[in-house]
Amino acid sequence: MVWLAVACAVASAAFLAFGTQRQSSAVQADTGGLDVNSRGMVRLLTNPRWLFGLLLMAIGMLLNVAALTMAPLTVVQPLGAIALVMTTIINSRDQGITINRATWISIIVCMTGSVAFVLLAVNATHEAKLTPQAEWTVVGLLAIVVVFFGGIAFARRRRPHGAFFYIVGAGVLFGFTAVLVRTIAVAMTQFDGGVPFWLQVPWMPLLAIIVAGLMGQYFNQNAYSTGPPELVIAGLTVIDPMVGVAIGVFILGELRPDVHPVVGLSMAGAAIVAIVGVVALSRHHPDVLARKEKRSKE
Repeated sequence: MVWLAVACAVASAAFLAFGTQRQSSAVQADTGGLDVNSRGMVRLLTNPRWLFGLLLMAIGMLLNVAALTMAPLTVVQPLGAIALVMTTIINSRDQGITINRATWISIIVCMTGSVAFVLLAVNATHEAKLTPQAEWTVVGLLAIVVVFFGGIAFARRRRPHGAFFYIVGAGVLFGFTAVLVRTIAVAMTQFDGGVPFWLQVPWMPLLAIIVAGLMGQYFNQNAYSTGPPELVIAGLTVIDPMVGVAIGVFILGELRPDVHPVVGLSMAGAAIVAIVGVVALSRHHPDVLARKEKRSKE
């Protein structure tokens, strides 16, 4: 079963890589490097290349879920980092880009920090009972996050944001979304057959997922238009799980009481390493450098 899970995880990484590259190329061809507005989003919904990329990413996510049902998180999650390398190779070949040394170093740093963080987090956490108070705390914090990132995006709507802003926003939003999806999944396993289904559905977390998911997708599309697709994958494989683990530790109480402080410090260090890799990737990727050079000549 474990080897089947590994195969599903690797296949998931491949589908995510190809899907991200397809969506990225569609967005850049549609916007020419400008921010995606509401009309642009509508156009993308009729773009065959973008829709094909969406289908590939959906298949990749389903394969990842299947892998998690057959093997521990410590086996599956680190394999997701393969998608970052795959996306880099696929995009460089498709766009005719020569990847420089700084970009490869950034990717290695990003993957190293991400894998170390996941492995440490799995061994430092345990299942905790979700309380209504914790659930409302997560929803409340998500509302603050939505207002914060949405407010910045709206206030500076006439001035372009960097790709890093959009990918951090999407990563944080999807991290909250993942936690809320898990809360709904747990709630569904505890439904009472004698009570109407609609009375037991946690509607507030469900609404929060829809809002955060749509906003996260909007940020993703803008990240595609202003930077390389590798940044979007970095957000999905680095920022998203870190936010999810942080919520689990500080809000849901999933940190084991016997965890040594050194482990906690190591997790913080791994997170910093991974984020430094993402920042470096957003500054030294050949696509980013080419955009900067083009703007300086205008």
